[in-house]
Amino acid sequence: MLTKVMYVTVYVTDQDRALRFYTEQLGLEKRIDYPGPDGRFLTVGAHGHPFEIILWPHAASAGRPGEVAGTPGPIILESDDLKKDFEVFRSRGVVFDRPEPEAYPFGIRIEAVDPDGNRVSLRQQTPLGGDQDD
Repeated sequence: MLTKVMYVTVYVTDQDRALRFYTEQLGLEKRIDYPGPDGRFLTVGAHGHPFEIILWPHAASAGRPGEVAGTPGPIILESDDLKKDFEVFRSRGVVFDRPEPEAYPFGIRIEAVDPDGNRVSLRQQTPLGGDQDD
């Protein structure tokens, strides 16, 4: 029986640049930085939560297939105040796919892009029966 998701892997061309994006711009924390025999094992995660994102080197990351518009990124991060976080992230230089977060059936959302073109979906869920405009 599966009990939890441990990691999601994001392929990056420069681990140090990706680490700066995910920590300095999105505010995640560095968890593991191990120079293993198969390459540097580098992870980040949200403070207080066990889930981790692996920032794995991939020389051919630019050759991955195109993504369909509206498809969430390989990483989906939840916020308790997305409009506020959006302003903070934008001031840190994060690139977004639209000028403001938008309402969708389960809350509000916006897509960010990391330095390697990986999409990062940012979400704020609306409690059942709640209002997205709060």
